[in-house]
Amino acid sequence: MNADGESGQRAAPQYCPYCGDEDLRPEPISHRAWHCRSCARVFEVSFVGLKLKADA
Repeated sequence: MNADGESGQRAAPQYCPYCGDEDLRPEPISHRAWHCRSCARVFEVSFVGLKLKADA
């Protein structure tokens, strides 16, 4: 992990959340940023955590 608590591994999306296209490229502005070459949007993907079942 780096100083920000991030692992440095890039989560790879399968498609653009805006247009659905699969032509995505890593964006150098952030290790979480991706550029969709179809709609020209840049978006970030991040892992928030795991939702554990509540005790019954």
